[in-house]
Amino acid sequence: MIVAEKLLAYPIPEIRQNLRWQDVALYNLSIGLGQDPMDLRQLPFTYEPNLTAMPSMAVVLGYPGFWIKAPDTGVDWVRVVHGEQSLTLHRPLPTSGEVIGTSRVTGLVDRGPGKGALIYSERVIRDAASGEKLATVAMTTFARGDGGFGGPTGPVKPPHPEAEGPPDLVIDLPTRPEQAAYYRLNGDHNPLHIDPGVATKAGFPRPILHGLCTFGVVCHALMKGLCDYGTARFGGMDLRFSSPVYPGETIRTEIWHRPEGAAFRARVVERDVVVVSNGLFRFA
Repeated sequence: MIVAEKLLAYPIPEIRQNLRWQDVALYNLSIGLGQDPMDLRQLPFTYEPNLTAMPSMAVVLGYPGFWIKAPDTGVDWVRVVHGEQSLTLHRPLPTSGEVIGTSRVTGLVDRGPGKGALIYSERVIRDAASGEKLATVAMTTFARGDGGFGGPTGPVKPPHPEAEGPPDLVIDLPTRPEQAAYYRLNGDHNPLHIDPGVATKAGFPRPILHGLCTFGVVCHALMKGLCDYGTARFGGMDLRFSSPVYPGETIRTEIWHRPEGAAFRARVVERDVVVVSNGLFRFA
């Protein structure tokens, strides 16, 4: 069972990561870039002479691993799902060098017995040599099996408003059947995404795509549709995960122009199911 005071002060390991160009290329490939070898706009994301990091790669930098699985967290890790994700980029990501990720739990919400709990956490990523802040990533973990531990009942992070009316822009991007197996090589080794037995215990018919892989695919769509792949234009991105994606499905990102940036959501074409909602993209 979760003990609120203990989890809020949980010592998530600080991670120092030696970033290589191969890591950058692997991440970009794992979210689907490079599927069209003749698309010259995507070539810098997969080819080392002018290699460029997709902004969403920040979510795997300085990553402390599946720390919530540790027995002393008190969390029923088999039943956790990724609820929300945000990313703020402070400067373009490097393609080599050492980075440091410092993570902490920032809040807990007890939704009550049988209703689960929300675990809010944040990671700040810095360049090890200069100390400059590169990115801030924050996430909400929905611990479906952990409600009723006597913790705080708020505050709950409010979602961005959903857009109304037909979208201004629609972009379809396919995923591959083995994409979760590739994506886990970025450091997210949760067996939910590769082991059918674990997926069944978690209530899914088969392994699901990492939420952060879906995040990367949607980031790709936004960068393609709104920034012409200009990574320096990326400011920030927030979304809520509404439903899982199964590897091999097509993710359709629907975009609405807004004064503050762009509202977006995403759905799986094959099942017509919304998988990402309440999205907001900030860009220059």
